[in-house]
Amino acid sequence: MNQWMDEEAGPFVRPYALIRGRTRSSGEKLDLIAMVTATGEPPVAGLGPEQEAILRAANTPISVADVAAELDLPVGVVRVLLGDLRDNGLVSVSSPSSAGPRPSERILKEVINGLRAL
Repeated sequence: MNQWMDEEAGPFVRPYALIRGRTRSSGEKLDLIAMVTATGEPPVAGLGPEQEAILRAANTPISVADVAAELDLPVGVVRVLLGDLRDNGLVSVSSPSSAGPRPSERILKEVINGLRAL
């Protein structure tokens, strides 16, 4: 990403320009803790450097938040880029709800009360 930065002026390409002014991708909104994995499909011609960096980062499962941190881009921009990659079948995204059942509210309250008692 350093080829797109100027030490004094900042980024040459503003984040909104990377996603052509879009604020949302098609499909459902991606949760910050959703896990992204590259599908292993061959790279598609015409991908930008940011999308290629996402595919490299997603060779092993990585969260949406971690992708944003690794690319040093706003989460909103990363969500749109990931949505485009998902639409093209280049990444799969598993939502946190598919990771398994979540604890009940009652159990969480008991944990909080137990911690307060310490």
